[in-house]
Amino acid sequence: MNNNDDIVANNKTFAAGQKKFISRAALLSVLLFFGVLIFLGAVTFFSEKESFSENANKYLADFPKITWENYFDGTVTSGIEDYVADHFAWHDSWVRAKSTIELALGRREQNGVYILKNRIVKRAEEADETILQKNLDGIRSFSEALDAPVYLMLVPTSVEIYSDELPKNAPNLDQRAFMDRVKDDLGDSVEFLDVYSAMMSQRDNYIYYRTDHHWTTLGAYTAYSAVGRKMGYEPLDETAFDIEHTEGAFNGTFYSKVLYEGIESDSIDLWHLPQSENDLTVEVYTSVDSEPEIYDSIYFRDYLSVKDKYSVFLGSNQPIVTINTGYIGGKLLIIKDSYANSYVPLLLSHYSEIMLIDLRYIQLPLDSVIDTEDYDSVLILYNVSGFSTDENLKKLGMAG
Repeated sequence: MNNNDDIVANNKTFAAGQKKFISRAALLSVLLFFGVLIFLGAVTFFSEKESFSENANKYLADFPKITWENYFDGTVTSGIEDYVADHFAWHDSWVRAKSTIELALGRREQNGVYILKNRIVKRAEEADETILQKNLDGIRSFSEALDAPVYLMLVPTSVEIYSDELPKNAPNLDQRAFMDRVKDDLGDSVEFLDVYSAMMSQRDNYIYYRTDHHWTTLGAYTAYSAVGRKMGYEPLDETAFDIEHTEGAFNGTFYSKVLYEGIESDSIDLWHLPQSENDLTVEVYTSVDSEPEIYDSIYFRDYLSVKDKYSVFLGSNQPIVTINTGYIGGKLLIIKDSYANSYVPLLLSHYSEIMLIDLRYIQLPLDSVIDTEDYDSVLILYNVSGFSTDENLKKLGMAG
């Protein structure tokens, strides 16, 4: 009996000790957790702040100005959240670690992109029907008001060309079906330039960047060759260009979302025509009413030394860029997104003048900015993902 009493007493003592140990461990975990938060908060608050992130390619949030008005309307709270998110201590290291861990757990979709075997892609979103119809109406009205032919090129993005590598049942816009729908909807109002088959046939070649949302110059050349005769020019053979392989690794917009190091960095090729670029001039308008900045090259080489290397093609996006090529030919107007920037160098020998319009930066009706009748042909060039969500093409139907 005494032995049983001893066993019970020992069990009670052990249980009490275990409970005490668990309580202390829990307290230590809580203290450690808050200690780490306080430490990271202090490092975040007192560390030297950068104004621009090369990896994210954006200006970082400033600490919000606190007033009675913006405190009660939520501006201060959201501003602090943005500030902490942008400046959190060792931000890039946390993102890299998170990407590696999640990929090891089989999670290939991260921060809005998919990490595939040898590339990063972003799914294309379904179009907003209201916005899409307004854009199509704008294109139709614009085209019907012109005597010159209007061509529309929709370029499939890398997620479409490599969709067979996506996780099973991953949501993604069917870009082939979307292109067919746009073509049918616009009918004879535009000449539809179908480059889907040409891009698909070259999928095993380097036609899209592995870490960025753009096509490579080889990808642009694939489309250029496929549509040339339909646009009225004879495409040059690839051997007609001097291809410069630029130095320096290019890690693009998709890389910036996950900072994953398991995908090979990209490289940028510049395709030169034998004719000297000194024979051309590039006029860049930073606003529709400004005087142009004049350059003597389509390649802005300073960008090769920074993160945003794709901007070597005609620089950062601007409302209007006019290129006087130095060649004999007609005048081409391009309504475009940034895919056109690496496409234009291939067109130089076919036109005397090429004007590029980016509707994102123009709020006025187009006919109040330029005289569209001055041009022999018009090319509307967008990637499918951008076209499906763009809200600016409706401006083409606006009258000044």
